[in-house]
Amino acid sequence: MSERKKEMVEDIEDLKAVLETISTQIPNLIKGIIDSFFSPEAGSRMGKAVADFYKSLKEAGIPEQEALAMSRDYLGTLTRWGDVLKNMRFGDRRIEVRKEKKEEEEEEKEE
Repeated sequence: MSERKKEMVEDIEDLKAVLETISTQIPNLIKGIIDSFFSPEAGSRMGKAVADFYKSLKEAGIPEQEALAMSRDYLGTLTRWGDVLKNMRFGDRRIEVRKEKKEEEEEEKEE
């Protein structure tokens, strides 16, 4: 085999290894991000973030009704990001939300 062909085979093997790594690492990374949105701790952090946002608006002199509306919008933004992540796909595979979360939803449907 010529030196050029050997280099091409090595490059193809290197590319294959990189793509295999990416195909497993990216879904795992996305799953971790999704889990960070749907855990009890994430819900607590989200609630605290919205409350702190509302408090800072009030302290800045924003009228209550506007502060409430802005806080609702802020919460909506956080929620939409969660929905985007939850419905994310990688190639032809859908990234699954934590199994515990899916099992909880199925149990709720059965009740």
